[in-house]
Amino acid sequence: MISFFRCVICCVLLCARAAVVWAEAAIEGTVALPQPKAETTAPSRYENKVPGEVAPPPAPVAVVYLEGNFSSAASTNATVSAKVVQDHFQFSPAVLPVRIGTVVEFPNLDDSYHNVFSYSKTKRFDLGRYRRDEKPAAVLFDKPGVVKLYCEIHEHMRATILVLDTPYFTKTDTNGNFRLEHLPAGKFTLKAWLDEKTQLERAVDLSDGATLRVDFAAK
Repeated sequence: MISFFRCVICCVLLCARAAVVWAEAAIEGTVALPQPKAETTAPSRYENKVPGEVAPPPAPVAVVYLEGNFSSAASTNATVSAKVVQDHFQFSPAVLPVRIGTVVEFPNLDDSYHNVFSYSKTKRFDLGRYRRDEKPAAVLFDKPGVVKLYCEIHEHMRATILVLDTPYFTKTDTNGNFRLEHLPAGKFTLKAWLDEKTQLERAVDLSDGATLRVDFAAK
């Protein structure tokens, strides 16, 4: 009988401990996104450079992230590797949020040469021209900021890597909806990044086990 009660007590304590561990905060809401750009036909000067179908430009999305003083042990959403592929003569994804220290690869899925480069102050690099069956060098993003990507061969190709100094971030869907989970309790700043000219922010006070609703209206 004593063993039985000991088991019951142990189970209760374990459940209580699990409840504490999982009593994390969350934020959900929406970001007012810009209207998608009208689909355009590739200019004639690309005709000999694009021997395949060009995918339409991706729909706009926003990056939502939390800033503040976090525990040094915080590792949620910490990404050590990621990819930006070239597929149907577009970068995918067109917006990639990563944490400082992330290594990004740039595989080519098209039957054509590509050349990925950036002249951004945050990270400057040039991978040179490479085919589908070749693997260019991966790039380490070790400073926070915005990195604009281009293809020297196909001038319509554009993408952005947003390097963040926070472990808590996500992207909206194309309707502007987002949910940011596994957050610590406390007072922080929630930011929504739409582009280099448009960033929105809101002070938030998070409580364990609670979900906060935050909607960012158009600026």
